[in-house]
Amino acid sequence: MALNNRLDIMADIIKSHVDSTPSIRHILHADLDAFYAAVEQLDNPELRGKPVLVGGSPENRGVVATASYEARVFGVHSAMPMKSAVRRCPQGIIVRPRFGRYKEISNMIMDIFRSVTDLIEPLSMDEAYLDITQAVAGGLRPLEVALDLKKQVKEETGLTVSVGVATNKTVAKICSDLNKPDGLVVVAPGEEEAFLAPLAVGKISGIGPKTVERLNRDGVETIGDMAAQPLEWFANTFGVRAEGVRARALGTDRDEVHTHRETKSVSAETTFSSDRNDPEVLREELARLAGNVARHLENSGLQGRTVTVKARLADFTTFTRQKTLPARTATEETILEHAWGLLSKELNPERSFRLLGVGVSSFLESTALPAAKADQLQLSLFDQPAFDQPVFDQPLFDQPVSEQPDPGQETT
Repeated sequence: MALNNRLDIMADIIKSHVDSTPSIRHILHADLDAFYAAVEQLDNPELRGKPVLVGGSPENRGVVATASYEARVFGVHSAMPMKSAVRRCPQGIIVRPRFGRYKEISNMIMDIFRSVTDLIEPLSMDEAYLDITQAVAGGLRPLEVALDLKKQVKEETGLTVSVGVATNKTVAKICSDLNKPDGLVVVAPGEEEAFLAPLAVGKISGIGPKTVERLNRDGVETIGDMAAQPLEWFANTFGVRAEGVRARALGTDRDEVHTHRETKSVSAETTFSSDRNDPEVLREELARLAGNVARHLENSGLQGRTVTVKARLADFTTFTRQKTLPARTATEETILEHAWGLLSKELNPERSFRLLGVGVSSFLESTALPAAKADQLQLSLFDQPAFDQPVFDQPLFDQPVSEQPDPGQETT
């Protein structure tokens, strides 16, 4: 990185620290426990206390959408191939997902959240950030709000929710994950840096597995190790992301609870029931995906300049290829033309494909959707990157087209 660029980034970090407002916010991160599996156990008492695997068939490359805690003790986790899950937990009970039911319960949960505060940022059907600063200013303690929220969710839905309480989103999200299920962790104002210091560096959002490996090789294993690094190290290591990453490591990030979510990309993908290498078949699949993306772009009034192809080979090697166009487009023909141009360069007789995806990004204008609406575009886990094991630190395919794929087929 050029010296001038590094200096500019360091200056931004220093300015951000000096200009940061001293006002204290109070943020909750609420995350339902093993949501899909918990709903199945709620609706079917015979499943309670038993290992439940919500997902597709192991004979058809199904994946685990959610595993109950009884199954997790056997090493089963979300996004694991169902065949692997059954090998680890042969007594597991496979249940096909019921997305309509999950959305019904999700609506109830979000209504409960909105009874606490209007400042809600849903991240998925079963988790959200809540800014409760106003409630605390009105005389309530953060712990009191969190306990009341947990009680209300349990009484009205029969489910448990883990809650993290802190002065910012980073710390609150980490807190909610520490004592699952039915957890509650509170970090008092001023204790953020000490709380984060001993935790693994991968706990910070945006630090993916590949980055963790690189940091560990450099001797940065904990968040405290990272926070102790000089400004220049952040600039060299993270570039334009340096300011945000450093703030998260110090527990001082000021990211707001966003009630609207920006559309960054629109994509569709599919996993084949058997590996495919016939160019004509692959082009047909690509055309179908390009059509799905184009229809969604048209319905949303969006046009993008960047076309991306995502592919997974038979050996699970996953890669993306992208091209920036001279003009923005939303037409199926243009998307397919460039997507096929990217994919055709990767074809050879020895390569077989198990997954294909097409995406469009770099829109003309930033498009903000209400968070609840944006969530509706992501109802199916099988359209999204795996939550537990993301392939990329920052996946492009963040706004999948809302088509309900066969839950018996694996996707990322």
